[in-house]
Amino acid sequence: MDEHKSILAQRAEYDKTRKDKYKSDSKVRLLKILKKKIETTMIGSLSSIENHFGFLWNANGSGEMTPEQQTLYDTYQKIRSEILDKGNTQARNIEAELNQYDVEWLRYQMTIPVKPLQRDKD
Repeated sequence: MDEHKSILAQRAEYDKTRKDKYKSDSKVRLLKILKKKIETTMIGSLSSIENHFGFLWNANGSGEMTPEQQTLYDTYQKIRSEILDKGNTQARNIEAELNQYDVEWLRYQMTIPVKPLQRDKD
């Protein structure tokens, strides 16, 4: 009888360990996804600025920038650095925030309907 109780206790401990690992893995997965979304937002924003305002500092045909273009380019580099710094700070803040929660990924689920077969009465 003690052996049976021991097996049940081992199984319960195994299930608890497995569930804790799943929650930990779920949190890591969510953190990775959220950080990637912040990075994508930052890089996309910088790309939009470059696409719409890049003509202001693009070098002319000779490859040389005018003093005005160099000033605009330097200003853009400062803005770019600030955007990346602020985004990276927020990405780190996400990790600190997630540590205050229990996270469990609900996975994708699909219910497939099953229809009973109709049999001939013959």
